[in-house]
Amino acid sequence: MLRRPRFLVSATGVLLLCATAVAPGAFAGLFGHGDPHACTLDRSGQGPAPGHPFGYDIQGCDLYANVVHGARDSLSIGLLTTALTLLIAVVLGAAAGYFGGATDQLISRVMDVFFGFPMLIGMIIVLQTFSVHSVWSVSLVLAFFSWPVLTRIMRSSVLAVRGLDYITAARELGAGHLRILLRHVIPNAIAPVAALTSMSIGSVITAEAALTFLGVGLSAPAVSWGVQLNTAQQYFTEHLGLLLYPSVFLCCAVLSFVLLGDCLRDAFDPRLR
Repeated sequence: MLRRPRFLVSATGVLLLCATAVAPGAFAGLFGHGDPHACTLDRSGQGPAPGHPFGYDIQGCDLYANVVHGARDSLSIGLLTTALTLLIAVVLGAAAGYFGGATDQLISRVMDVFFGFPMLIGMIIVLQTFSVHSVWSVSLVLAFFSWPVLTRIMRSSVLAVRGLDYITAARELGAGHLRILLRHVIPNAIAPVAALTSMSIGSVITAEAALTFLGVGLSAPAVSWGVQLNTAQQYFTEHLGLLLYPSVFLCCAVLSFVLLGDCLRDAFDPRLR
């Protein structure tokens, strides 16, 4: 993969995004003053100025600093949601594919219910029941509606693995179900799911931005790209930068994760190249 420009570009973008999320103050201070909370209404909506390359938002806050600091909450939700989704998918998908029978039927029918339910409407309804919309609450709701896709892929991969000779040999040697699952089935079946995990992070970041844009996701004083887009929808006709800069950062982040996931999928399964 190190010889593939697409992987190098996407991996560099992901690393920069992670570094920005870990230390937003350092990156915000590279080209500006680096404080998203230093706001002055006298500068409301003003254009770029020395130390403030993106200008100011409606509250008079440095727009560049806000965009940079927005990476932390957006990426936190993406990683947390994907981790929860992956955990659920591995457990339920492995159980459904390995044991089959009633276990498979039960898990598959529950997945069918989620596939047939409008996901966006469901997220909005559930989020409305939370009194506080934090990184954790939004991540839990996103994971609650996102697990069936990866679970179905995990189930299919386990179905392809469970009948192979080394699984039969382990069973004949007296290995228990838990040992076979942990030592043989899951490690050899998780590759397709792991390859899609990076793509899932990009999808979750987009979903968080969409929910926040609709007013049911994160809310101030949280700083995320979705919060900034939600604020910009009332003023972008007069101040295009309020919409443009968060959108560019959001698109670059999602594109980096999607391209990285595509490269990982090719690496895990060379037949897809």
